[in-house]
Amino acid sequence: MIKVVRGNPTPEELAAALTVVRARAAALAAAAAARSGGPVVPEGWSDPSRIARTVRQRPGPRAWARSYWPV
Repeated sequence: MIKVVRGNPTPEELAAALTVVRARAAALAAAAAARSGGPVVPEGWSDPSRIARTVRQRPGPRAWARSYWPV
């Protein structure tokens, strides 16, 4: 989040400042990717699709009573 502390920038000035910030962030990300040998790939554990890979069975009647005891 970027907050203007002093002054009253015009929309054009604010857009120019944000463009510089985004370009700097992109340059840092590209430099990090070059150091690591390739693009940064997110870890598999953070992929939300891994949760929905299988269809889970719905519990039957009295499932709450059986859930306490180990199988």
